[in-house]
Amino acid sequence: MKKKILGLVTLASVLTLGLAACGGGNSNSKGTDSSGGETAGGADSTDVASFPIATTNKDKAIKDGELDVAVATDSQFKGMFQWEFYQDAYDNMFMQPSHEALFSYDGDFKITNDGAATLDLDKDAKKATIKVKDGVKWSDGEEVTADDVIFPYEIIGHKDYTGIRYDETFARIVGMDEYHEGKADSISGIKKVDDKTVEISYKDVNPSMLQAGGGVWTYAAPKHVLKDIAIKDMESSDAVRKNPVTFGPYYMSNIVPGESVEYSPNEHYWNGTPQLKKIVMTSVPTASIVESLKSKQYDMVYQMPTDIYETYKDLDGYTNLGREQTSYTYLGFKLGKWNKEKGHVEYNPESKMADKSLRQAMGYAIDNSTVGERFYAGLRSNATSLIPPVFKTTHDSTIKGYTLDIDKANKLLDDAGYKDVTDDGIREDKDGKELKIKFASMSGGETAQPLADYYVQQWKSIGLDVEYATGRLIEFNSFYDKLENDDPEIDVYQGAWNTGTDPNPDGLYSATAAFNYTRFESEENTKLLADISSDKAFDADFQKEAFAKWQEYAADEAFVIPTLFRNEVMPISDRVTNFSWDYAESTNPWSTIGVTADSRK
Repeated sequence: MKKKILGLVTLASVLTLGLAACGGGNSNSKGTDSSGGETAGGADSTDVASFPIATTNKDKAIKDGELDVAVATDSQFKGMFQWEFYQDAYDNMFMQPSHEALFSYDGDFKITNDGAATLDLDKDAKKATIKVKDGVKWSDGEEVTADDVIFPYEIIGHKDYTGIRYDETFARIVGMDEYHEGKADSISGIKKVDDKTVEISYKDVNPSMLQAGGGVWTYAAPKHVLKDIAIKDMESSDAVRKNPVTFGPYYMSNIVPGESVEYSPNEHYWNGTPQLKKIVMTSVPTASIVESLKSKQYDMVYQMPTDIYETYKDLDGYTNLGREQTSYTYLGFKLGKWNKEKGHVEYNPESKMADKSLRQAMGYAIDNSTVGERFYAGLRSNATSLIPPVFKTTHDSTIKGYTLDIDKANKLLDDAGYKDVTDDGIREDKDGKELKIKFASMSGGETAQPLADYYVQQWKSIGLDVEYATGRLIEFNSFYDKLENDDPEIDVYQGAWNTGTDPNPDGLYSATAAFNYTRFESEENTKLLADISSDKAFDADFQKEAFAKWQEYAADEAFVIPTLFRNEVMPISDRVTNFSWDYAESTNPWSTIGVTADSRK
């Protein structure tokens, strides 16, 4: 049963409830947004810029050291350990020590030549050339070849592909449409030049192709391992779930599904010798993660909840690393369905949430600035745009976003025709009929419920009857299953996105993006996204203006309303050395990390 709070829940009372709780929630790109802490009066605001970004221990790493890593989560990981199939941040965390990308990147997330492969983009010829460096080998000793670079395109583009990565970035490849439709056995625009070199021809090119995780697929797949598995069966195969072959510093030597992964050093690693004998990464409930650190069970924690920062900020034997995230929390409004056969959204202009005035009003009813300060010690702040500020050249800082303004919210609803016909304090729809809005939010931590209750009560304060889809908060995996399958019980939801290292919003909000969970589409949205992805955007001024126009348009249409920009914190044991959390670090930090003592103190 969901916890009920009688009477009008003010922000102050919700904050008191939340900050008095001991548990916490997740802080991730596709996870929950519960809140916790200890001080009812609120924590001092915290500037993440003052946090170190790397370990300060300069001692020499011991031989055969072992590292224990926690991932703070209230859900089991799915275990889709292949770049072409993984979907959520939890699986991504477990892939960090073992699954390395082809390309390195700098502080602006631009691809550099320091990684396992190099990229050359010929804008005039509309061709990308990828060359794998000599000596790059899979964890089973086989060379990483051009065939391994090509194979992900053949997986994702195949008509039997079960994942959600196929979008415009793949459709831009010459010959991909024919291959995707099953009319061709190969992709005519992809050419194997030699055993280490691949040339890809595109219909058009754009600046995202120079970004890590942008228009050029960043990963290789071990074709010698996967080639005999039918693509429709690949996602559930042992080669993905139980014993993936990778080329990172470590490989997954033992997987306990949903619980933990053990890693052993990859003796074939191309860029140095891994320093550790063993790594164990374990899922740990958010309610017990602080006690686990107090008892020195783990060396470092991914996805550490920022809402309980006050409970771990001064732990003996640990230092907190911090950085801005490429992430934001948001409210999404269901506006249609996904047509899987066509790979296209089907926007419904008659959907319950189709009137943008209704969506805007719901945005103006929430005080996200105070939520960020009081729930997250200032480690989150009111989000104003769908491009996080970590992307300094494309984030538009002039957009004001949605801040608490009850009068404006009420006027928007009044002017749009949402009137209280029955004089019971609750508005009817524009036809004078009952308007009941179903809200979905994720469970996790002690205060997810009171924070969600605050949202519901704020919407009630402007006359909207909002109740929980399913009658309660929803577990992480079930929540996203419902979104992906367009559960008709959901009208509005609270989610979170990690944009990755490419700020281009096409992969989240275009009409051909499966991740476009709102199913919003318009000619103007398509045009503005096309400008961002056009070759004209190689001009820095044009690109900046194109991003600004789309951000302004998205803010006004409010198909998604960003609520909180996010910073992340990683507690790390003082015995850990040679680990950098800096986005600009060109060397894989897992190739250098070590420990300087046998035990944590």
